Amino acid sequence: MAPSVAQEIPSEESLHEIADLKLNRAFDPAQHSSYKYDRYLPVYDETTKFPPTEPFEFVDRGTKADKAKPPLLNPHNSKLEVTKLTPRVGTEIKGLQLSELTDVQKDELALLIAERGVVVFRGQDFKDIGIEKQKEFGSYFGRLHVHPVGAHVEGAIELHNIYLGPDNLYRAQRRSSKLTTTGYHSDVSYEHQPPGITILTLLSVPSTGGDTGWVSQVAAYERISDPIKKLLEGLRAEHSGFPQAEGARRDGKFVRREPVKSEHPIVRVHPATGQKALFVNPGFTKKIIDLKDEESEALLQLLFKHISQSQDVQVRVKWDDQTVSLWDNRVTAHTAISDYDVDGEKEGLMHGFRITTLAEKPVGVDGLESVW
Repeated sequence: MAPSVAQEIPSEESLHEIADLKLNRAFDPAQHSSYKYDRYLPVYDETTKFPPTEPFEFVDRGTKADKAKPPLLNPHNSKLEVTKLTPRVGTEIKGLQLSELTDVQKDELALLIAERGVVVFRGQDFKDIGIEKQKEFGSYFGRLHVHPVGAHVEGAIELHNIYLGPDNLYRAQRRSSKLTTTGYHSDVSYEHQPPGITILTLLSVPSTGGDTGWVSQVAAYERISDPIKKLLEGLRAEHSGFPQAEGARRDGKFVRREPVKSEHPIVRVHPATGQKALFVNPGFTKKIIDLKDEESEALLQLLFKHISQSQDVQVRVKWDDQTVSLWDNRVTAHTAISDYDVDGEKEGLMHGFRITTLAEKPVGVDGLESVW
């Protein structure tokens, strides 16, 4: 399985050259006639198909960074405010624009995200710099992922759309039979080379609610007893995209790339920090390889409960429309918290876009690698 060049994402121009391109708009234009960010409203390209992803070389930007991060966390910058949101996960930064970072600062940011799990930037102009600059910023950290089934921004299939409003209740309906809307996951962890950094920008937020929660998978791993750690470090687990694709087809959605499964180490090692982290999540991890069904189910349920209920290694972040959050999927799991009323006149719109970058083939303890 030698590395090769992955399939190029079609440009906006080439997409529009497809004569029979079908775009299904997942919103009511009449309800957004005066909306500043109507350019970012959700659509589904129901024409463009993508081949399976292929292996590619990846070097984490954080490996190039000075651990002290002097240009990023400049003590002489009087406008800069850096706050740890909790002891183990989450840092908030004010007084620094993502859109103005140098390459050296971006390298240091990659390392900071790996160390703290999620970094929340306040007072940002990122949503207003334009789609091409937004994609360029994301591309600095890795190859941009195209979601196999999700809605996206028109002409920018790499910008995965986050939208829940009175004219599109799809996300709410999918969870209507559940006791809770929370669901911890690591973005598309079934990919053969799953995501590193994700960048989430919100354009419109409800008056209250709609927070996001993250859990440190590093701290969660560290809490486990040594005998169980030793067991987990030698195991792989199956991460599957098939249920997501099957659910999308059942709901009449277009699947632009056929689903895959991957067997990833349950404990992976981050290339920039050397830290060990759990790499399982309730969203996509289905079974532990080489264990009997009952053994796999019992162990996964233990880990899922540990991840979801350990509030002492979690952080909950409140959004506004000038906030951008960046997190590392290799060392965190996260959940949306959809606790707002989408039909309320003052609360009914949650809208943003997610840029997700692919990273290395996971490597675990003693060089244990992913297989597929």
